[in-house]
Amino acid sequence: MSFLDQLEPVREAALKSFAEAADLAALDNARAQSLGINGAFTALLKQLSQLPKEEKPAAGKRLNETKNILEAALAERRGTLELSASLPKIATDFSLPGRRRTAGHQHPLTQVTDDIVKSFRKLGFVVADGPEIEDDHHCFDALNTPADHPARDLQDTFYLAGGSRSLLRTHTSSVQIRVMEKQPPPIRIIVPGRVYRRDNADATHNPTFHQIEGLYVDKNVTVSDLKGTVEFVFKQLLGDEVKLRFRPHYFSYTEPSYEIDFSSALVRKMGKDWLEIAGCGMVHPQVFKNVGYDPEVWTGWAFGFGIERIAMIRYGITDIRMFYQNDVRFLSQF
Repeated sequence: MSFLDQLEPVREAALKSFAEAADLAALDNARAQSLGINGAFTALLKQLSQLPKEEKPAAGKRLNETKNILEAALAERRGTLELSASLPKIATDFSLPGRRRTAGHQHPLTQVTDDIVKSFRKLGFVVADGPEIEDDHHCFDALNTPADHPARDLQDTFYLAGGSRSLLRTHTSSVQIRVMEKQPPPIRIIVPGRVYRRDNADATHNPTFHQIEGLYVDKNVTVSDLKGTVEFVFKQLLGDEVKLRFRPHYFSYTEPSYEIDFSSALVRKMGKDWLEIAGCGMVHPQVFKNVGYDPEVWTGWAFGFGIERIAMIRYGITDIRMFYQNDVRFLSQF
């Protein structure tokens, strides 16, 4: 079969898979099967350089035409699915009397959380949730945290009375374990939520705060995927002039692991060139084994950061305790 003869079946299969996608996740999977790095259409693109010189112009033209057709069909189907997802699932009687506008407005932490979620949704992530009262397994053991790790000590973690080793979760990473235990890859989730640590309350620490975890698991996921996602999200949140750098670090549940620093005009106003803002890395193979995933088949990354830290930078707040004092004079500014 000639090169151009191979193109038509690939085109028809892609258009069929786009049209049959029942939701955005299925559409994203169909896109990856066709236009992704290991997709059928991408494989044909890679063959172009191997064609005889006289065949390349015609083949290149057909490939470009086909790519435009596929991208247009993909965008049209995505628009249809997004519209469908936004419609109410229950019939609404719009002739009913309207509700009076609620007094007040959202807390600044809620506003920042919503903006973070919106940024991740643009990349196809969905929100996951889990219990704040956790057990050793989901909070530590399954995340490859050894029994002698300092985070498991009484001076760092709130354990509940009764001897059951129940505890208040120290990070939202425990939810990634619960999700992976329940479903096979691919997975693309974010987990915003409240966490607890034995920190003394001061200008930059609080015993309870909010964190957001991101997890992406699929075949052939690399550090470059992680870097691209991090850059997109933080530029959405803090402006296009944000600069990021990755420093090698150690986390028991990722390998390799990195700390993320960022620089911007907001950071320079604080008298600093760089500010540590998040931790991340490629999911440790042992974590995959703990949830029954084959680390030879699946790879993934995870990263997490504090929502209060983002809010403090965005709004120029210097004391984290102000978020929890319920001072109307403070809250009314947002």
